[in-house]
Amino acid sequence: MSETANAPGDIIRLAPGSVVMGIESSCDETGVGFVRVTDGAPELLGHALASSADEHARFGGVVPEIASRAHLQALVPTVHRAFDAAGIEQGEVDAIAVTAGPGLAGSLLVGLAAAKAYAAAWEVPLFGVNHLAGHVAADTLEHGPLPKPALALLVSGGHTQLLRVTSLAGDVPDAITELGTTIDDAAGEAYDKVARLLGLGYPGGPVIDTLAATGDPRAVDFPRGLTAAKDDAAHRSDFSFSGLKTAVARHVEALRRDGRAVPVEDICASFQEAVADVLTAKTVRAATDLGIGTVVVAGGVAANGRLRALAGERCAAAGLELRIPRIGLCTDNGAMIAAVGAHVAAVGAVASAPHLGADPGLPVEVVHAA
Repeated sequence: MSETANAPGDIIRLAPGSVVMGIESSCDETGVGFVRVTDGAPELLGHALASSADEHARFGGVVPEIASRAHLQALVPTVHRAFDAAGIEQGEVDAIAVTAGPGLAGSLLVGLAAAKAYAAAWEVPLFGVNHLAGHVAADTLEHGPLPKPALALLVSGGHTQLLRVTSLAGDVPDAITELGTTIDDAAGEAYDKVARLLGLGYPGGPVIDTLAATGDPRAVDFPRGLTAAKDDAAHRSDFSFSGLKTAVARHVEALRRDGRAVPVEDICASFQEAVADVLTAKTVRAATDLGIGTVVVAGGVAANGRLRALAGERCAAAGLELRIPRIGLCTDNGAMIAAVGAHVAAVGAVASAPHLGADPGLPVEVVHAA
């Protein structure tokens, strides 16, 4: 249901009712999803996911070669399951969106190759889109169009960023502007490293969140990175979790050296409180400074229970609207990529060329890679 031609380089504008398929393969999860273009936010039809996390667990983190092979094995079956979940057929697909970056180069290439093949076989346009924009777009599948502007806290295993978002279609100057980022470890990366230190396995986020629920968040006063006056002045909207990770390591080492038991639940709760405290405090302050009334928390760590609760408390106290996608839409998935494709194609955009390549370092400001 496109209003223009479908050749690469043509301006494609999808009419309401059109269906966009999304393919996500930036890391260790293979996602395929379908959305319908509407006059407002895209409508989620269905999606499916396959994860290779268990294959990486014994290595304590994602192994790129293993992730790439897992995508190869999982992609076609995941496409079939996504069609079943959406209740549609191949002939109903009007465009394909695929993650062009950022991410692991080999993993991205698997998704791109599949998307190009489907687009060519089905004679529909292809849109390479930004994985990070996808996390923000996931919220629109649940809560509708974003106010303009909105402030997004994007927090995941590889990224911790504050973003000013005026458009998820990339059709205006400064559609997405990075206000701050992590200067070392991302929040999700810190979770994984602390979990490894405590012998909790990989991925670290879910297990630390679970154990923290029965611990005392005030048991250990771990540092809050970049909040001291001299650091905050230079890095007002930036984040740092390397020092926190090191503080946890030294605390645990001291306990073990003295022959004392390691109170895992208390350490998890105290560590998690430090992370959530910094993330929410800096986010609420940035929104207040900029006069932005809506905050979106997105990305895999947005599934964290304490982060969701503290963000709710602080946004309510500051008079801010808080939007967080349901947990199934926080982690990497194909529906969020389809949502970006729907935003891009609904306003009209150049179809991506067949030689579109993977860009592991694609900046968040580049929503659509033609």
